[in-house]
Amino acid sequence: MLKILEGIRVLELGQVLAGPFAGSILAALGAEVTKVERPGGGDDGRRMGPPFHGEDSLVFQVFNAGKRTVTLDLKDAAGRQALEDMLADTDVLLHNLRPGVTAQMGIDAESLCARHPHLIYGEITAFGHLGPMADQPGYEPLIQAFSGLASTNGGPEDPPMRSAASVCDQGAGMWLTIGILALLSQRERTGRGGVVNASLLETALSWNAQKSDALREEGRLPERHRSGHPGMVPYESFETADTPILVCCGNDRLFAKLCQELGKEEWMTDERYRTNRDRLANKASLIGELSRIFQQQPRAVWLDRLSSAGVPVAPVHSVAEALAHPQVQALDMLTPMQDADFSLTALPFSINHVRARWQTAAPARQPADTEGHSAAP
Repeated sequence: MLKILEGIRVLELGQVLAGPFAGSILAALGAEVTKVERPGGGDDGRRMGPPFHGEDSLVFQVFNAGKRTVTLDLKDAAGRQALEDMLADTDVLLHNLRPGVTAQMGIDAESLCARHPHLIYGEITAFGHLGPMADQPGYEPLIQAFSGLASTNGGPEDPPMRSAASVCDQGAGMWLTIGILALLSQRERTGRGGVVNASLLETALSWNAQKSDALREEGRLPERHRSGHPGMVPYESFETADTPILVCCGNDRLFAKLCQELGKEEWMTDERYRTNRDRLANKASLIGELSRIFQQQPRAVWLDRLSSAGVPVAPVHSVAEALAHPQVQALDMLTPMQDADFSLTALPFSINHVRARWQTAAPARQPADTEGHSAAP
């Protein structure tokens, strides 16, 4: 286990996904992360799906492994005092509570940082901490719709559609973590903490910047492509005699290799296809010709031929096919929980050849005691 953040104490007032994801990253890096939950039910993520481990959902396990839990009634003075006592030796507090809730309880960034100057305070909101909608709640599909991200997914004839992955929730958690790590470094020099703000909307706008910058600077949106790219050709999926492949010729040199392998050397000097910009202008005709060629052989043949020729190519896998592939298995991303009979996908990075991963399952919910708080590993 990575212990880079060993000794760093984190309190997470996280709900469902974005906040808990930030806490899970810090936990995988060795921080001691204590999840603060309300009495009576705790994190709503515990019930997002059927029971998987005890009474908790698989979603809850995915985003809360490696943490401790504490139950505090922050609407009660005793619960707030318990939190205040914990903050005396806490390095980071992070949350994605509904805007306005923290101010009502006196645990907003300004109040807590004034009382605890060493504290790093991380906050995730739906629409951002500024502007007329700063106090509005929001969820992943709402933000994908509001931001325009959904309108750029899919092909030209498709309706707006959300990404299957929760790219705004998890992205916001990731950006918050980057900000927290930056402030931890600064605190080593100054002794003072600070505030990090991230949001689902800002994350969506960042992910969609290639599209929005084109609209603003060039007066147009790139064409929508289900699997292709608005700036490179060929760079998309093709049906074969059985199952599809995806071919990526990211420059003219790779296109030349494709031409040579397909026995179409004349394309390399054809004024319609000679350069990437030529191919962009004549995309329909080139894609039509390539489609007819690729349909003549099964996927395995094309994967072997194109890979051997140095042309970037991949099968369009199902999730099951991807998980079974030797390359995916070699990356060792499956992490068995030491205290449970299941495994979870680890975080997607390693440091000094050690993968960031958790060792223990998410904590079971603990009932509050008579003083309004309880804790458990």
